[in-house]
Amino acid sequence: MLLRAIPLFLIAGLLTAQVKPLEESGFNPIFDGTSLKGWDCDSAFWRVENGAITGETTKTHQPPQNIFCIWKGGSPGDFELKLQYRLTGANGNSGVQYRSVELPSVAKWVLKGYQADIDGQQNYTGQVYEERGRGFLALRGQISYIPSDGKGGSIGTLGQAAELKGIIKNNDWNDIDIIARGNTLIQLINGRVMSIVVDDDKTNRKMDGEIGLQLHKLDDGMKIEARNIRIKTF
Repeated sequence: MLLRAIPLFLIAGLLTAQVKPLEESGFNPIFDGTSLKGWDCDSAFWRVENGAITGETTKTHQPPQNIFCIWKGGSPGDFELKLQYRLTGANGNSGVQYRSVELPSVAKWVLKGYQADIDGQQNYTGQVYEERGRGFLALRGQISYIPSDGKGGSIGTLGQAAELKGIIKNNDWNDIDIIARGNTLIQLINGRVMSIVVDDDKTNRKMDGEIGLQLHKLDDGMKIEARNIRIKTF
C-alpha cells in the first residue's frame, strides 16, 4: 500500500539505484603487453607494438587466407572475455574468435568457430558469425535461436542496427565483452549488448575451444590492435 503513495518516477529511480554497475573482478590477463608469449602467430603479420597485439597487412603483403593469432593458454568453455580493440583501414575486416578449433588441414593459424565480428565500415561489427561454419548466426541488434535442426532465426531485438552502430568508434579504441555460458553467447561493445545467440544445434555448436584474433585476407591493407586482454572462467 505504501508504494501507491510514491510517484512512479521515484519508484523507478529507487529500483535503478539498487542495481549499481558491477565492479570487475576475477579476471586474469592473457596478454602481458610486451610480448607474444602464450600466443601462436605468423610473425610475418603479427607483432607487439605500443602495448597491443598488432596484426597488419598491406596491399602487396597479404596472407594466403584468413589467419589468426591464437591464444595457447587453454580452450575455455564458460567464460567472460574482455579486451580493447582498434581497427584501422576503411575496408578492414577482423574479429575475436572463441570456442574455436584449429584446421591444420587447411593451413597453419586457421580457426573455425564463433566470432565476434569487426569491420571498418561497421556493417558487421557486433554480430555473431561462425568462421568456416554456419556463417551469420545473429546480426547486430538481434537475439537469435538455433534449434536442433540448425534452422535458426531471430526471436527478438536489442535495438536498431543503425542506432547500435553509433556506439562503435571508428579508428579508435573500443571495449568488447564476450560472455559464453552454456548454449548462450552474448556480445557487447562499449557497454551495449550487440547480439545474443542461444545455440541448441548440438551437431554444429562448440561448447569450448580456442581464442584468437583475426587478420582477414583483403585487397587493401589494414591493421588490427588488441590490448588489455583478460578472461574469467566459470
